[in-house]
Amino acid sequence: MIIVKNSKDMKNSIPKRRGRPPAFDRETVLAAARDTFWKHGYDGSSIADLTAAMGITPQSLYAAFGSKAELYRETLEQYRRMPRPEPGNPFQDKLDTVAAFERFLTNSARIFTAPEHPKGCMISTAVLNCAEENEPVAHHVASMRLQTLDIFAARIERGVAEGDMRPETDARSLARFLGAIVQGMSVQARDGATTDELLALSSHALSELRTYQLPRDD
Repeated sequence: MIIVKNSKDMKNSIPKRRGRPPAFDRETVLAAARDTFWKHGYDGSSIADLTAAMGITPQSLYAAFGSKAELYRETLEQYRRMPRPEPGNPFQDKLDTVAAFERFLTNSARIFTAPEHPKGCMISTAVLNCAEENEPVAHHVASMRLQTLDIFAARIERGVAEGDMRPETDARSLARFLGAIVQGMSVQARDGATTDELLALSSHALSELRTYQLPRDD
């Protein structure tokens, strides 16, 4: 999902990095850690799990990333940089509001069910419950989800301003509805839903969105 930085508490505990730079490709080991966190969650991914997947020692992990929390933060950022099936930013491209969300939901359905990585969304359903000591991590991920709602709401407000959405549209409420759809798609993908099944689900959300759409002047 599409960042308000809220990682101050995480960074306060990061030890200073010492010594020579690690001899590995950072993006490659980040991808391995990303998929481990994506599959098992933050609490469910131990340092041993992470270093085994990354092919490095615990000492190298701490030297390069400082802490498990900071590593997780970097993997979330890398997740957001992953290529989408349909490139570009649908919320910035010259599309009407419904078309923008249709592209976003289509991309989501395909990413959540892609065979080359774990299922679901790494952000939308991440760290919903965690140990008390990991609450700063949970707050950071929650801030990312809230930022996505802000982006959804801003795009709907843009649609109202540009005249393709009804002026009485409650942008925030509709954004929360669409956010709930994305979270539901993530959970269902983890439970085995196929791409086609998620696309069918998203079509219902788009039908609801179209009830707020103004007819075009062709």
